[in-house]
Amino acid sequence: MVAENIEDLITKQLNFTLRETNFTTLGKLYKGKVRDNYIKNDKRIIIATDRLSAFDRVITTIPFKGQMLNQISSFWFDKTKDMVKNHIISIPDPSVSVVHQCETLPVEVIIRAYITGTAWRNYLKGQPTSGITLPKGLEKNQKLDDVLVTPSTKAESGHDIYISKEQIIKDKLVERNIYEEMEQAALKLFRFGQEYCKKNGLIMVDTKYEFGIKDGELMLIDEIHTQDSSRFWILDSYESKFENGEEPEILDKEIFRGWLMDTYPDIFPDIKPEDDIPPISDDIKIELAKRYMRSFEKITGIEFQAEVADVNQRIHDNLKQADYL
Repeated sequence: MVAENIEDLITKQLNFTLRETNFTTLGKLYKGKVRDNYIKNDKRIIIATDRLSAFDRVITTIPFKGQMLNQISSFWFDKTKDMVKNHIISIPDPSVSVVHQCETLPVEVIIRAYITGTAWRNYLKGQPTSGITLPKGLEKNQKLDDVLVTPSTKAESGHDIYISKEQIIKDKLVERNIYEEMEQAALKLFRFGQEYCKKNGLIMVDTKYEFGIKDGELMLIDEIHTQDSSRFWILDSYESKFENGEEPEILDKEIFRGWLMDTYPDIFPDIKPEDDIPPISDDIKIELAKRYMRSFEKITGIEFQAEVADVNQRIHDNLKQADYL
């Protein structure tokens, strides 16, 4: 796809982004930061909207984002299904996943291979992350000697809270044997993702995993190795940029966090639940959509099929065709 055509398509799709859905007959609606979940009996229909969250708030919508996230997640779910069981049943629309309804475990497992993001901000303040205190003398974006497991509680709203393995077990958030199974599954998935991305010229910097229980078995749920749940850097330029004290080339939404902090330093990163969202320029939305597409194609090796359309109507038609509506 020619670059000018991409920008033209994204610009046109700004008028058709999917902020929310209202398919009342699908089941009981639960809205996450990005996904609308419809629950009925033993199934859950997850619709990936175009909402973009940062600093635990929904900020804006990005053209084609929901489709890209759902497709990249289904790509990884398929690649890892023999490694760790996951909740996928079918994909009736590019933005929709039909999955097994699981008992969601209230802890996210975050794996980090580099010190950046929240871990770096905590480090600068002299604070541990999930009970882990890192050695002195580290630099931002430095590769860690070994990967870190930094679990957090899964908040319904507001900021997730980093918590140690010991505290998780002490507070009975998750039983010890289940948590340890979660941790081992997360490490296995992260190592696979790292190697796969490396072959395609990317560094998987860090990521988060969510798990649930179905019929007594642990299942990977929600999303996996998406641009929302992970950081990706360009492999070839990382070393030189790190040595020169420059920020790495990034393919995830970290650029948006930086834009928010630079544009509205009085609001971000400490935005509160009651604070109004400031205006977001079309330029940063278009740039983010291009970066999401670039990472989608770099990871999968598949050209992203972008079509200007009413996403809500397309989802309605495909769900009807699949006998869900």
